[in-house]
Amino acid sequence: MEIIDAQIHLWGSGLPSNDAHWQITSFNAAEAVAKMDEAGVDGAVIYPPTWDPNSVDLARRAVADYPGRFAYVDQLRVEAGNIDEAIQRVDDEPGLIGLRILLRGENKQRLVAGELDGVWAKLAAANVPMSLLLDGTFAEIGAVAGRFPALKLTIDHLGGRGGFETARDAAAMTHIPALLALAVHPNTAVKATGLPHYAGEAHPYPIMQGYLAEVVGAFGPDRVFWGTDISKMPCTWRECIAMFTDLDGLEGDDLERVMGRALKDWWGWPEA
Repeated sequence: MEIIDAQIHLWGSGLPSNDAHWQITSFNAAEAVAKMDEAGVDGAVIYPPTWDPNSVDLARRAVADYPGRFAYVDQLRVEAGNIDEAIQRVDDEPGLIGLRILLRGENKQRLVAGELDGVWAKLAAANVPMSLLLDGTFAEIGAVAGRFPALKLTIDHLGGRGGFETARDAAAMTHIPALLALAVHPNTAVKATGLPHYAGEAHPYPIMQGYLAEVVGAFGPDRVFWGTDISKMPCTWRECIAMFTDLDGLEGDDLERVMGRALKDWWGWPEA
């Protein structure tokens, strides 16, 4: 079974600005590959973090230095007004498979006000897959998915706030019914990343496994992508894998799709 991690961060300078991540000044591709090899992870999607201004270059080098092991998704900064340039980069740059928007703060306000429709239209026309970190606004994203059916939208971290979330277990998952409602849109998918971060219990995190089973049941194994966001996990890469492989009812071809094949099909994966 090929295993592809839907999200990791690499950086080479500075402490992470989000305290949920390892408070170290560097986590590079060689270190990631060593840990991936130890755990049996075949590949990973890099999300360059904002706390290192050179993190995009690190992602590019990782793609070049380890063919077939990495792809990356860059952040789309709507306020910069460079939408066309960002879309062109997805076409031109090896390993750049899509873009991400953090729908928090001003971007959340833009979404609610309908000010991002021009952005969605351009992304849909260019067939650029998008990753979304949400802070609520599930209904608004559902409306976007309906208006732009050609736009592939992947919801980060099982719909939660990722490293910005301080609640645990059920208190961190109150949004799950709203997330499940998005499953009616065939152009929406879910990154099942960061789940141990939401857990107040020990591995294998049965409460989180319960929510995971609900999401897989609603979206299906072709629209749920295993991953870790490893630098904020309270456990090892191998334990993050076991949380999924030990889940009752997730096995065979469905398990293989969730653990990597579905992500490669949805996002596209660079050839080695």
